[in-house]
Amino acid sequence: MAPGKAKPAGSRRRVILLIVIVLFLAGLAYVGYAYWIANLGYQTTDDAYLDGNAITIAPRISGAVVSLDVTDNQFVHKGDPIIHIDPRQYQIDLEQAEAQLATAKGQLAGFKYAAQVARKNFPAALAIAQAQLASANAALVKAEADYKRQMALPRRATTQQEVDTATSNWHQAQAQVRLAQAQVQEAEPVQEKIGQADAQVTQNTGEVAQAQARVDQAKLNLSFTVLRAPQDGWVTKRSVEVGNYLAAGQQIMSLVPKKIWVTANFKETQLTNMRPGQPVTITVDAYPNMKLEGHVDSIQRGTGAKFTAFPPENATGNFVKIVQRVPVKIDIDKGLDVEHAMPLGLSVYPRVKVK
Repeated sequence: MAPGKAKPAGSRRRVILLIVIVLFLAGLAYVGYAYWIANLGYQTTDDAYLDGNAITIAPRISGAVVSLDVTDNQFVHKGDPIIHIDPRQYQIDLEQAEAQLATAKGQLAGFKYAAQVARKNFPAALAIAQAQLASANAALVKAEADYKRQMALPRRATTQQEVDTATSNWHQAQAQVRLAQAQVQEAEPVQEKIGQADAQVTQNTGEVAQAQARVDQAKLNLSFTVLRAPQDGWVTKRSVEVGNYLAAGQQIMSLVPKKIWVTANFKETQLTNMRPGQPVTITVDAYPNMKLEGHVDSIQRGTGAKFTAFPPENATGNFVKIVQRVPVKIDIDKGLDVEHAMPLGLSVYPRVKVK
């Protein structure tokens, strides 16, 4: 009887085990079905991270750092001073430029006055020279007439002294005419002389403009000795200390602005129904309890591999098909907490509702 009783007991155990296995498999099937239903109409990826525009901060001029006004990871507002560069040389440059400008302006004032005088004096000088020529011609006519009259008189009707005087006066009148003609010739190019004076004004006006530009540049360089934040953001990757000598364009830190978004790399097969504007829920790995909401902003017009330094060359004969990933930009609409730091590059898990 003992062996007979043991057989039904073993059968019951097998039945119970079978029931447990069936229930377990049914539970797995239910969980799988529930997961499938829950994700029906959604696309997800774990290849996603926080992104943003990290601004490179660099001085526009060279010089030694005399003051550092920020610390690592400090939040700054647009216009806040970040560093001060030694301004002494740039102050000297400005003073020299202002002195050169003052000199150029003084010269310009002198040339303008000379041009005004030229417009009055050169025409007047020509008129005087012409009047003197007319007077000399009249004197020559009279002297020539006196000379001819003396030469026409009989010797007994005049004296040698009178003849000599008439001859001398005639020659002197001729010389006066030639002198007056030369003076008229010299005074005649009135417009040319006025043009030369105006050209001096024009040339010096350009020199004043150049001197003013040097002053403006010197003022600009002096203002660049105070490096200010171009916009609101957090200071990161600081690599400058007081006393460092900086070159123009040398990167000294980065500034991460408030505006951040998600860059999610979806498989190409997941993009079939994905469109800009579709709602997205986002989970942040660093803060499991933080739930973000956003929407699809745009889909990049190129796969991630296409924009690498060495894009794949598929015409070599060794082609192996690989599912490509395409970056999708997701804007965050709400859920961000200012109390939680959100560094760029944090891993996130986006869930896009595509249907």
